[in-house]
Formats: sequence, C-alpha cells, structure tokens
Amino acid sequence: MEHASMLKSRYGMVIDLDRCNGCGNCMIACAVENNVAPAEQKANERTGVTWLRVATMVNDASFPETDQVFVPVMCQQCEHETPCVSVCPQNAVDLDPETGIVGQVPQRCLGCRYCMTACPYHARYFNWWDPSWPAGMERSMNPDVAPRMRGIVEKCNFCHGRLHQARTKAAAEGRREIDPAEYIPACVAACPAKAITFGDLEDKTSEVAKLSEHPHSFRFLARLGTGSKVSYHSSKEWVRNRAASLKSV
Repeated sequence: MEHASMLKSRYGMVIDLDRCNGCGNCMIACAVENNVAPAEQKANERTGVTWLRVATMVNDASFPETDQVFVPVMCQQCEHETPCVSVCPQNAVDLDPETGIVGQVPQRCLGCRYCMTACPYHARYFNWWDPSWPAGMERSMNPDVAPRMRGIVEKCNFCHGRLHQARTKAAAEGRREIDPAEYIPACVAACPAKAITFGDLEDKTSEVAKLSEHPHSFRFLARLGTGSKVSYHSSKEWVRNRAASLKSV
C-alpha cells in the first residue's frame, strides 16, 4: 500500500511538571508499545533498558517548604547538529527531515556506543542481553514493532510505529495528510494527568507550539544549543532555576 505523502512537520512535546504525579504509566505504556522486554534480574540502572524514565527534582528546602517534581526523561529529539547523529560511524541514527524525529536503525548499529557517550541527556540504552518475556507474556507484544537484539543501542522514537499506522490509514482513505489525532505516542495517551502535550511544532496554532513558547516552558541543557524538541513546563520558579543550573540530566 502506498503511504500518504507527508508535508514537512516538526514533532515535539511539552511535559507539564505541575501536572505530572510520577505514577509511571508513561513508562509502562512506552515499554509495552515498543516491545521493551522486562528487565533482567541482574540489570541495574546502568545496564537496564528503559526508553522513558521518571526522575525526581527537589528544592532542597527545609520542611515545610520542601517541594519536589517528577520529570519524565526520554530522547529529547535534538535538532541542531544532533550529537548522536554526528558521531555514529554506521549511519544508524538519522534525523528525519519530514518529521524532525531522530530515529534509530537497529540493523545498522554495531554497538560501539559512541551515541551514548555523545548524548547529553543519557537517554540511550545498550542491550546487554537478548530480550525475553515470561511465558505467555509474549502474546502481548506489539506486532508492529520489532524487538531489538543484544549488542545494539535503542531509544525513544516518538512511537514511530504509530506514525506509520497513521500514514497508512491516511493513504488508504486518499488523504495526503494525517489527522493530528491519529498520531499520539503511547506515553501521551496513557498519562492520566494529561501532563504531556504532543504535536507539530511547525503548526504555530497547535497547543504544543503555543505551550513550548510559554514563558514558563524550558528545555534541559538549553545552553548546549541542541534544539531539543522536548520542552518542560512549570509555574514554579525554583523548578525553572534548578533546570537551568543542571550540568547533566
């Protein structure tokens, strides 16, 4: 089936830290959608695979002024001189000019992990073990997403399989463009607090574009100039100040 011809978009998201309650639904939905296998018993924070993790950030104030926020962290979808793209000797990482999404091609990856070293957000993961699922659980795997094998690096790709499905549906119906409501990443759909807003940043009338330009929105490590397409939003001044002072994420 011929896919719909897409007009150029620049997909991104804004995560409202005032709304995120750290429930972890986004992490589970991401893993299920993208066939990320359950962690090996001997896996730790450095050797496990999770395309999306929820970190915490605290203000270090004494009670009763103590406060904290939960921060979902995934690939930040860099744009300007994307670090992981620049260092990959295999062209296994690419920046799609039609969508702005930084993709990973597992078949090309040789596992050198240069991209992991280059990523300032620590949002890439190396497969130390072949993926495996408990008996019966493999029936819940997403047939539209191929599991990745041991020895390669993987990361969030804004649920590219869902974009593929939306394009296929549009083509079948004779449309050149997809409906924005047809392409929603799993983490966005699963968030009960509606803390994640996703869409086309090139569409200046979209909610995500407006929210990304809000004075209370910010990008982690913005001083690096990577042009991240993932922004965060908080009305709390200490959150924005703390984010601006971080040297790593």
